[in-house]
Amino acid sequence: MSGVGQYSAFADVAIYAAVRTPWVDLGGALAQVSPIDLGIKVGREVLARAGVDPLAVDSVLAGSMAQASFDAYLLPRHVGLYSGVAQSVPALGVQRICATGFELLRQAAEQLRDEVQLALCVASESMSRNPIAAYTHRDGFRLGGEVQFKDFLWEALYDPAPGLDMIATADHLARRYGLSREAVDRYACESHQRALQAQRDGAWAEEIVTVDNQVFELEGYQPRGISLAHRAAAVTQDSHPRPTDLAALARLRAVHANGVQTAGNSCAVVDGAAAALVGRASACTRPALAQLLASAVVGVAPEFMGIGPAPAIRLLLQRSGLSLDDIGRFEINEAQAAQVLAVAQELQLDSARLNVQGGSLAVGHPLAATGLRLVMTLARQLRRHNLRYGIAAACVGGGQGMALLIENPAYRG
Repeated sequence: MSGVGQYSAFADVAIYAAVRTPWVDLGGALAQVSPIDLGIKVGREVLARAGVDPLAVDSVLAGSMAQASFDAYLLPRHVGLYSGVAQSVPALGVQRICATGFELLRQAAEQLRDEVQLALCVASESMSRNPIAAYTHRDGFRLGGEVQFKDFLWEALYDPAPGLDMIATADHLARRYGLSREAVDRYACESHQRALQAQRDGAWAEEIVTVDNQVFELEGYQPRGISLAHRAAAVTQDSHPRPTDLAALARLRAVHANGVQTAGNSCAVVDGAAAALVGRASACTRPALAQLLASAVVGVAPEFMGIGPAPAIRLLLQRSGLSLDDIGRFEINEAQAAQVLAVAQELQLDSARLNVQGGSLAVGHPLAATGLRLVMTLARQLRRHNLRYGIAAACVGGGQGMALLIENPAYRG
């Protein structure tokens, strides 16, 4: 259907298993670890969790946004090889910015329409290793000329089409939807409180794998490995969720004059990786984590990019024949508090079904990996509460929105 986005429905597609590393704050224990090695870690772990021989994998799909190591081009291939996948199996790099994790699952499901039986999906992001970059000095430096080294981590947030950074696009939404600074801070506070409670309850325990210092061997090739920073022996849980209150959030200065977004109500900057194994539901020999039913992706105005999940969710529901009331849980990425509140207002979502374990404001947003985290968190919520359907969604820099519809295979009506 031209002009309204892209919708795909899937039959007999299951997420066999999904895991992630802890999300660790910028400059923390994962700061010096290559995203390739983080990806290898979760790639190996998800195969072990699923009880699947790596040699049974037919396709490797991997994504990472920043060029955070000199061998970044090789990320998909090395993740596959060092995870034990057969050398003859190809690897593909996938990129849809903040929806990369969703896109990995969508492409895996598309590949299952053909000869692929099992696809390994891995997303990894090192925000700490984002480079200080120069794009205009290949021919050297002129005497007295301007030297242009810039922080890629910050500059990549700027969209030159509308002339706005991502935080300013959330401020645009706050004005359009009448969102006050107090309302935005209140949402951020609740996200932290929910995340802390989820951490105390062990709600993420099943999806998080411990990361420690280790070496990855591959016969005939150079070893790779993980060496944690700050003499850490192991990392076991997300580092960013923390107690806060409205008074503390209110003291923070807005990033832009007359705006509502601050460091406290914007997503945390973290490092981390996630992986999922996708195959045919009919061939799964163990209880699957979730069935993947459909995906939707749309374009929106770049200056209002944060509203993207709303039309993506609408398209997903319209084409799948479901209503908002049929959806037991929504996981919508919290890029900025004003952005997710605008989406909730646009769709009239109630807070009891939205990001009930907190979101990226509290946990963090390692760009490529977030989509996989949203889906695995959502899938485990559906199973825990015997709910049938869930939707995970995210806005995408440049003006897009993407959403996935999953079903709980263990649902008992």
